[in-house]
Amino acid sequence: MFTGIIESLGEVIATRQEGTNMVITIRSSLAPALKIDQSVSHNGVCLTVTRVDSNTYDIVAVAETLLKSNIGQLAPGQKVNLERAMVFNGRIDGHLVQGHVDSTGECISCTPQDGSWEYRFRYPEQFAALVVEKGSICLNGISLTIYNVTNTEFSIAVIPYTYEHTNISAVQPGHTINLEFDILGKYVARQLAAKS
Repeated sequence: MFTGIIESLGEVIATRQEGTNMVITIRSSLAPALKIDQSVSHNGVCLTVTRVDSNTYDIVAVAETLLKSNIGQLAPGQKVNLERAMVFNGRIDGHLVQGHVDSTGECISCTPQDGSWEYRFRYPEQFAALVVEKGSICLNGISLTIYNVTNTEFSIAVIPYTYEHTNISAVQPGHTINLEFDILGKYVARQLAAKS
């Protein structure tokens, strides 16, 4: 489990295919603290550490992950939002995030707002019941509040700290982003569907 509060930015150093899997090498200040088999959120995708060096580590994305997220689009030089698994002895500053991406969305606009940035995203209509005004969403691993919601679009506001300390600053119109909808909303929707 994660909170959607990004700890660090990593840099993709290398990628390679191994069958249908993609092995990704990340350079990060978190590497010395990692162990093999740990779960780390990468742009909101929970991936397992398979190799650790002094300042780099490897993760493996399987075909399902590559199909459902933007992880397969990563290339050397790109920045990745990183968050280690949460510890259950402190405050949860974001919201409960599993690292299980539900879908991808598309950035359709980014507008500077004199001290913040407003982004607008398009998402698949099949998830409309999970996107609520002033609700939480995890976007490339970042816990954010959504507003101006329609059945296919929503907006977010980004403060300077988030803009400077995550890879949201690199997101432009046309870019694909990972979406994880709120777990509580998913359970409620499932229960309502089962009763109908």
